[in-house]
Amino acid sequence: MIEQTIKDATERMEKSLHSLEIAFNKIRTGRAHPSILDSVMVSYYGSDTPLSQLANITVEEGRLLVIAPWERKLITEVEKAILRSDLGLNPSNNGESIRLPMPALTEETRREYTKQAKNEAEGARVAIRNIRRDANGHIKDLLKNKEISEDDQRRAEERIQKLTDKYIASVDVAFGVKEKDLLSI
Repeated sequence: MIEQTIKDATERMEKSLHSLEIAFNKIRTGRAHPSILDSVMVSYYGSDTPLSQLANITVEEGRLLVIAPWERKLITEVEKAILRSDLGLNPSNNGESIRLPMPALTEETRREYTKQAKNEAEGARVAIRNIRRDANGHIKDLLKNKEISEDDQRRAEERIQKLTDKYIASVDVAFGVKEKDLLSI
């Protein structure tokens, strides 16, 4: 019972960390990276499809993404999807591919993106603490139902706290890396 609770908490904390990584990928830096377009969905035969499944995305010159759709007729749809995506990017279409230059970040936008990253990191910390609370609640229920002893409860809560500390430290490290990346010129 205790092992299952800890295993469940570990899986949920891992998912929170993964969600944070995805959120950080959406916050762009001055450099071009294909993961910036992960959230872009293109209307393809009536259904929304991720851009990465419809086109080849490459980086040129460090600050330019080149998107080559596998079907030429998709170029206008891809262009519209990028404009709708709210990423603040302006695609240019040459008939065969779409060029997507990454604008240089000003000091103000860097600070704004850093704030956004900080908020995402805090959200991940809160999620991890909520998982800890749920796991501890489950352990207390086991004690109340006399399925475990008080010593088992104390040991389980200590393990859950160590797990929580480990994942919060991982969030802090990920935020530090993203912050350094955002503030570097």
